[in-house]
Order: sequence, then structure tokens, then C-alpha cells
Amino acid sequence: MSPAETKVEKEEKKPTKAQAKKETKLTTKEEIIAAVKSMTVIDLADLVKALASEFGVSAAPVAVAAAPAAAPSQPAEAPPEEEKTEFSITLKSIGEKKIEVIKAMREVTDLGLKQAKDFVEAAPQVVKEAISKEEVTAIKQKLEAAGAVVEIK
Repeated sequence: MSPAETKVEKEEKKPTKAQAKKETKLTTKEEIIAAVKSMTVIDLADLVKALASEFGVSAAPVAVAAAPAAAPSQPAEAPPEEEKTEFSITLKSIGEKKIEVIKAMREVTDLGLKQAKDFVEAAPQVVKEAISKEEVTAIKQKLEAAGAVVEIK
């Protein structure tokens, strides 16, 4: 045998990349499940972290989706709404008592007579923003008593 022939024989004995891939793909689902069953909880947690970092995904949505399925008889509770602390009041219309509304507007704001008249005539406009519930209630009572239509947001 010549040295060239022995070199060819050695190359034929080496597995090609495609053959190596085939051999690694021989792991079946059942083998994977068996391997997972034999792992400890800590090993499983590490595996989940490794898979998440490898594929750029998170297992969190799966856990959230599984929670309602586990207890279908219990209704899902809505998150408690935060109590609103800041309100705004808007003058929608002045009604028929324009002069009374202008006087009330001067009481609740620091506007002069001309500015209050222009403000009332340009309704709908925001009277005050980011005020407390008590203050918005007082302003609403004064303006509605004068004949105006107001809205609280």
C-alpha cells in the first residue's frame, strides 16, 4: 500500500459532520423525558435557566397561563383600582344665569371680572386641574348653584 492509499482509508473511517449530527439526533423524546425524571429540582431549575438564556425566552408566561387552568372554579379577581387623588373640573356650559356663573367663577379662581367673563363665555374649559376631592366638590357645588353645568374628571 502506498502512503496515499492509507491516507484515503483513514479519511473514510472518520465520521463526517453530517454523520455526527445524525448520531446526536438519535436522542428521542422518551430519552429526554427519562433524563428529566432522574434530575433533582435544583438541576431542573438550572436547566430552565440555561434554556431561557440559550433561546432568549422566559417561562413566566407559561406559569401565569397555567394558574387559571388549575382552578377554573374560582373567578379571576380584578386588581384593586387605586383611589384617584387628583381631579380636574371642567365648565361644560354656563346655563341661563351667566352673571351668577361669572361671580361664582371669580370666587373659585383668582380671575378678574373681564377674565372670568371671557372664561365663562368660552365654555367648555377646564376650570382647575390636579386638585383634591374636597376642593373639586366645593367648586362643583358653587358653580352648579349658580346655574352652570360642570364635569369632574
